[in-house]
Formats: sequence, structure tokens, C-alpha cells
Amino acid sequence: MRILSIAVGTPREVPWAGRIVQTSIFKTPVDGPVMVRAQNIEGDRQSDRKVHGGEFKAIYAYAAEDYDFWREKLGRELEPANFGENLLIENFNAARICIGDRFTAGGAELEAAQPRLPCYKLGVRFGDARMVKEFAAAGRWGVYFRVIREGLLQASDTLLLMQNDPEKIPVYDVARVFVRDREDLAMMRRLAAHPRLDPAWREWYRGKQNGNC
Repeated sequence: MRILSIAVGTPREVPWAGRIVQTSIFKTPVDGPVMVRAQNIEGDRQSDRKVHGGEFKAIYAYAAEDYDFWREKLGRELEPANFGENLLIENFNAARICIGDRFTAGGAELEAAQPRLPCYKLGVRFGDARMVKEFAAAGRWGVYFRVIREGLLQASDTLLLMQNDPEKIPVYDVARVFVRDREDLAMMRRLAAHPRLDPAWREWYRGKQNGNC
């Protein structure tokens, strides 16, 4: 797996659906090495920390191969970092990556944490509100990483798997159960008990099992 580009962005205000919204989904590729920090890549800053950023959403990665899927589906070329990703990665089979899998990338160490869920800001970025439902239906969500060790990173670096998580729960199962399969109680129990899943997700799945959500 090879990192093709690294992109960062800061909050900006844009008009959307008759109002002004603040978003950091518009990101720009950077040249040269950048520092991976505990909460994000240097030069990147999330707008709404309630739903983006933080320990378990520090870095967002997307597959170059999924760009090919979207180009064909949408019938147009895409801009760099069109999904708001920090890392665009070649040969990145996100559907096979499990919660807690650990990787090295340049001088940093990363741990797969969770998928991206669709939100209205994808519609803002694509200029089409329908993109939110399209993204959910396609199941090509990308992966958020938490940072285990800070370090320098640059395009062309390799993302190398160091350690498989023993629980072997695909990251995409977090989104699958939330978006589509809310009757999959067996997976909910596994997710609620996973020691490396974001505590907010573990709490949600515990509540869902108890009928509280």
C-alpha cells in the first residue's frame, strides 16, 4: 500500500442550502514531509470536533481504487481530496482492515479505528446533496486512524501492516451495522466489547442492545 498524496485543510465558510456552514472538507495536497500529530496531520484542522477529529478520527484515509469506482459512477473527474481525506492510498483494501490493526507509515505508527459515516458535508464538497445517500449505499467509507506514534510522513511512503488485531472485526462492520443491519445483535455485542473501538461507539452499541437508542 503506497501513499499517493497527503492533504490538509482548515475551516472555511461556504454557502449551502440557503445558509452559511463551516467545514474543513476542502483539503489541498501538500508537498514534502509533514508531521503526523496525535490529533491530526500538521496543517490540518477540523471544524466540528463533535463529529470530526479527536483521538479516534485523527487521520482519514481513502483508497485510490475507490476513486475509480466514483469516477465511473458519477461520470466525471474528481478533484484532489474530494472526499476530505488526508491520505489517498494505492492498493488500500479498506473493507479488509480490522479495528485495531496497526500500521507504520513513514515515521508514524497508526491504528485503524473506525469508518467514516456519511454527513451532509459530503454533499457540500460535491455540490450535490444526493451524494450523502450515494456514499452510504456504496459502502466505500474509508478508514479513520488514531495515531500511536507521531512521526514524519510524505507521499510515496508505504503503509505497512505491522500487526493484525486479534478480534478480527472489520472496520466497515461499524458502519454496516449502524447504517444497514441494525438487527445484527451478535455483531453489536462484539463491537460493544471491543477494547480498541472508540468508547463512544461501544456505548452506542451497548445502548442499542438495551433498547436505549
